[in-house]
Order: sequence, then structure tokens, then C-alpha cells
Amino acid sequence: MALEQHVDATADKVAGEAKEVAGKVTDDKHLEVEGKAEGLLGKAKEAIEDAKDKVADVVDDVKDKFDNK
Repeated sequence: MALEQHVDATADKVAGEAKEVAGKVTDDKHLEVEGKAEGLLGKAKEAIEDAKDKVADVVDDVKDKFDNK
């Protein structure tokens, strides 16, 4: 995962968790739900970046196999 995307995903997860906790503590359901959504967005971004990395690795492996023939 590229560093910038990793930082972005982590920031979303951390901010989401903070909002979710703040919402629970203050009994603000809207803030709690907003935090959950933001945390899920961070997890989704991370999963997408991981998938991109895996595809890139497979493409590199295939290229290496063709170059070695």
C-alpha cells in the first residue's frame, strides 16, 4: 500500500473510532453512527489498497515468468 493511502485509511479509522466513542460518551447517536461510518470507510480504503497491491504482485510475477523464458 502506498504510504499516502495507508495514512489516509488509518486517519479515517482513527477519526471514526474517536467520533464513535465520543458519541457513546455524550449519548449522541448521530455522532456515534457518523464515527462508525467513517471507521468503515477507512477499513474499506485499506482493503482496496491491499487488493491493488496483490494484483500488482501477481502482474509482476507474470511479467517475470515471461521475461525469464
